[in-house]
Amino acid sequence: MMSYSVTVHAGGMVGSGILHCVYIKLVGTKGESTRQYADRDLTYPTETYALTIECPTSLGDLVVLELDKQPLLVPDNWFCAKVTVVTPEKNTAHFPCYRWISDNKIHYFRDGKAKRVFDDINPLAKSCRQKELKERAQDYRWDLYKKGLPHCMKSEGPLSLPLEVRFSFTKETEFLLTAAADKAELILEARLNREEPWKSIDDMRKAFYDHNTPISDYVQQHWREDTFFGYQFLNGVNPTIIRQCSQLPENFPVTDDMVRVSLHGASSLTDQIKKGNIYLVDYKQLDGVTANKINGKQQYLTAPLVLLQKTPDDKLIPIAIQLKQKPGKKNPIFFPTDSKYDWLMAKIFVRSAHFNDHELNAHLLRTHLLSEVFAVALLRNLPMVHPLYKLLVPHTRYTLQINALARSLLISEKGVFTQYSASGGEGMFTILRRALSSLTYSSLCLPEDIAARGLESIPNFYYRDDGLRLWDMIHRFVQGVIGHYYKSDLEVKKDSELQNWIKDIFSHGFLSRASSGIPESFETLGELVKFVTMVIFTGSAQHSAVNTGQFDYGGWPLNAPVSLQLPPPTTKGQSFESTMLHTLADVNATVNGMATMWILSKQSTDFVPLGEYPEEQFSEDAPCRLIKEFQAELKAFSESVKARNSGLEVPYTYMDPELMENSVAL
Repeated sequence: MMSYSVTVHAGGMVGSGILHCVYIKLVGTKGESTRQYADRDLTYPTETYALTIECPTSLGDLVVLELDKQPLLVPDNWFCAKVTVVTPEKNTAHFPCYRWISDNKIHYFRDGKAKRVFDDINPLAKSCRQKELKERAQDYRWDLYKKGLPHCMKSEGPLSLPLEVRFSFTKETEFLLTAAADKAELILEARLNREEPWKSIDDMRKAFYDHNTPISDYVQQHWREDTFFGYQFLNGVNPTIIRQCSQLPENFPVTDDMVRVSLHGASSLTDQIKKGNIYLVDYKQLDGVTANKINGKQQYLTAPLVLLQKTPDDKLIPIAIQLKQKPGKKNPIFFPTDSKYDWLMAKIFVRSAHFNDHELNAHLLRTHLLSEVFAVALLRNLPMVHPLYKLLVPHTRYTLQINALARSLLISEKGVFTQYSASGGEGMFTILRRALSSLTYSSLCLPEDIAARGLESIPNFYYRDDGLRLWDMIHRFVQGVIGHYYKSDLEVKKDSELQNWIKDIFSHGFLSRASSGIPESFETLGELVKFVTMVIFTGSAQHSAVNTGQFDYGGWPLNAPVSLQLPPPTTKGQSFESTMLHTLADVNATVNGMATMWILSKQSTDFVPLGEYPEEQFSEDAPCRLIKEFQAELKAFSESVKARNSGLEVPYTYMDPELMENSVAL
């Protein structure tokens, strides 16, 4: 007789039932075993099941493992992590499962060796592959949330999602309890839901006294300073909008005489533009957007243009601000030489525009919504045995549920963002549609984006420095893994599952817009490597860059006003501290905005950092070795970031891989 030693690892997931019997059957190239009962072994640290399967002859290479559970009393959910099989030849076969099983049907799992669609020539293996994708196509269906936006996962809400993509019990509990407790605490500290303006800056400080971070404290102390205002365009929560100015826009008529006094160590604006020292921030996508009403009061959202200079001492400072796109007498250009509150109010309107553009474009659209597209396309088109599935599925963790929560709690009709931000309501979808219609593939690829914006040499740009190093590390890792499985362009082109994945992304994510530059198919190995690098970078590094610092830079309301309830000034000399306080959103709108940013900036205890892969999807030596090398490189990089930050007045931590989630999970 030939003995096969089988161990089922249940993973000890909270919420996984135990009132059932587990059965196993092995199928190989030379035969199959009988279906046998697996005994639960309680001596292991986590729940396991073990059995020995006796066969009269060798089964050959193991192709499929059949697994089912039968309830003892009542049906329950059971999580199976993996199954290992030691063969009579003393080889170990690994079967990654990572699946919640709720029914009593037979489930089929393949061994950990990755196989492309044309590698599967065994009839049973091909049948299992097709069956899996057919089931996935039913479980993961496309839906249209709003016309003109990327398509999303069809569901009735977070609780209707398949168990495999749901939050863990730990994550779910922490998220809900933290959200309720922190929001209630902030509302109480602010002395409730007051539908009235802030009375003083001191009143604001007291309201948020217990909710702070080292950087939010720094922001509170330095938010008025021009140098800090400029610094945030490089290393704040949205470093994606600034670009070098080679020529002034026609609708921003700044002249040499206007800024001569404001320029640092320079003779003229024209000269500074030629030397590459002038930078532009243009919020034109906000132009004409219908602003919200909060507490029955009309809100205001401007579309500013900001001109900044790199000074001789390598600071970035604002030298001119125009609050609306169309120049004119009632749309003055503000300068640092204007009165204290004229200049401060101009910067506050910019910061409010920055908040709304950042949350909708840089954060929601370009990380959350796109990562959902990448995930749904992956789950619909690539079976578990596919090498790209194994590589990318860890980078989809929790994305579908966090986005379902965003649609129900943040941007729904009664969502926090809808109710309390300047762009809430129809304005929000106008901005998202505009952003998607102008989004390009090259802007999602950091090296190309930095070059296109002319930011290769601007000093003290830590987002660029850290991001480019991470992009290179991810690219080399992806190149190694994909290069192990695909040896030529032809192999890439003939992988139908791979081609279906990118077709889904092109049509459902970018709405078949060829001008986006997103590939409709993969023609070369290099194209595939670049695209997969972008997918991983978007869901990990880029999301961290625009998400993690939300409360750091938005926890002081004057630095990131969620909304403004007085119109922008049309003349100079009319702004005072009282004007500033009455321009800010009411207390209740501010508190709800700050509470949301606080919650979305808090890391859960089951956080998985970039490069960590708790699920053992790969079993071959080559990808496992590449993962270890990737992890070692990320660790060394993390140490270098910490060393750099130790000498900075404001440390830049958002691209530290040790602090960066592996996926869009928050």
